[in-house]
Amino acid sequence: MDATSTPSPPQRTFGRARSVLTWIGAVLYPFMALLPAVNTDRRAPGILPACAAALATVLLVGLIRRRPMAALVMVLLVTALLPPVAKYHGPVWFVPFVAVDITLGYVVATRTLRASVAAVSLAFLTQCLTILGFTSGPDNLIAIGTIALLALVTACVVGLLGRERRRHATELRSHEVAEAITAERLRIARELHDQVAHSIGIIAIQAGVGSRVIETQPLEARAALSAIEATSRETLSGLRRTLVALRRSGPSAESGAAPYGPAPGLGDLERLAATTTDAGVEVDLRRSGQRRQLPPDIGLSAYRIVQEALTNVVRHSGAGRCRVTVGFGEDELSVEIVDEGRGMRGVGFGITGMRERVALLHGEFSAGPRPEGGFRVAARLPLPEPMATATDDAAAAGADAR
Repeated sequence: MDATSTPSPPQRTFGRARSVLTWIGAVLYPFMALLPAVNTDRRAPGILPACAAALATVLLVGLIRRRPMAALVMVLLVTALLPPVAKYHGPVWFVPFVAVDITLGYVVATRTLRASVAAVSLAFLTQCLTILGFTSGPDNLIAIGTIALLALVTACVVGLLGRERRRHATELRSHEVAEAITAERLRIARELHDQVAHSIGIIAIQAGVGSRVIETQPLEARAALSAIEATSRETLSGLRRTLVALRRSGPSAESGAAPYGPAPGLGDLERLAATTTDAGVEVDLRRSGQRRQLPPDIGLSAYRIVQEALTNVVRHSGAGRCRVTVGFGEDELSVEIVDEGRGMRGVGFGITGMRERVALLHGEFSAGPRPEGGFRVAARLPLPEPMATATDDAAAAGADAR
C-alpha cells in the first residue's frame, strides 16, 4: 500500500473520535427520548415531550450513517415504547414516528432492495401495532392510521428517488472516467506516434544511405551513422520522459528519475528542419507576423503537426524539398506544409492525429493533394485573447523600462 492510500494520523484520530461519538449518541438516545415522556403529567399536553423525543433522534445521526438498519430498529423500539411509558394515549405521541420515516427513507436510499423491503415491512408492522394498541376511538384510529400510512409512503418515495439519483451519479462518474481514460490513451498514442514515426523514418533513410555508400564514400557513411546515433538518442530521451511521466503516481519525483524536460515548440523548428534536410529533403522554413510567446499546448501541437507532415514528406512524397510556413496572426496561428511530390494514398494515423490535435484546440485543419501537384497540410489554431493581451502589456512595459 502506497502513501496516498494510508490515512494520516490526524485522519485516524478524527475517525476514532467520530466512532466514539457515534456510539455515545446511540447509548444516550433511549434515555433522552424516554425521559421527557416519563416526567410528563397525564393531564398536561404531551406535545412538548413528544417533540423532544423526536428531536432526540439527532443523537443517532452517526449511527444512521454507519448502520442505518440498527438505527431504524432502535428508533422503532423507542417510538413504540413512548405511549405505554408515558401512560398517555393521545395522538401527539405518534409525532416521533416522523423520525422513523426519515430513517426509513435513508435506508431505502442507501441499502439493497432486500434490506429496504425488510425495513419497510418492519416499520409498517410496528406502526400498525402501536396505532391499534394505543389509539382510542375509531375516528382517531382512522385519522392517525391515514397520516402514518401517507408519511410511510412519502418516506419510501423520497428514498427511491434518492437511490435513483445515487445510481445516476455513479453511472455518470463511471462514464466520465471512461471518457477520461479514452482521451488519455489517445493523447499518449498521438505523442508516441509523433515521437517515433519521424525518428524511425529518418533513421531508415540514413541507414539506407549509409549501407549504399559505406564502401565508396566512408565519410558519407560516417555522417549517416552519426545522424542515426543523434536521432536515436533524442528519441530515446523523449520516450524516457514520456514513460517517467506515465509512471509517476504523485507530485514528488523519485530520486534518480529523469526530469520531464521542456515540451518542444516552434523554437525547435530549425533543429527539426536540419534533421529533415540531413534525411534528404530540404526544408524552406518561413515565418510571418509578429512572433510572440505561445501557450504550451498550442506550441506543442504546432510543432507536432510540422513534424508529422515532414515525416510524411520524407517517407511518402519522394520530393526533394518542401516549404513550411508559420504565420502569427492577431488571433490565430497558421501552419502550412507544402511539397511537390506524389503525395499520400489514404489517411494514416499521422493525419488522424494531426486532425485530433487541431480539433482539441477548436481550430481548422485540412490535408490533401494540390491541383498543381504535390501535397498540402494546413492548420489554423486560435490564440486566446488574454494571452495576446498579456504579451502586449509585457512588451509595452519593457519598452517603457528601456
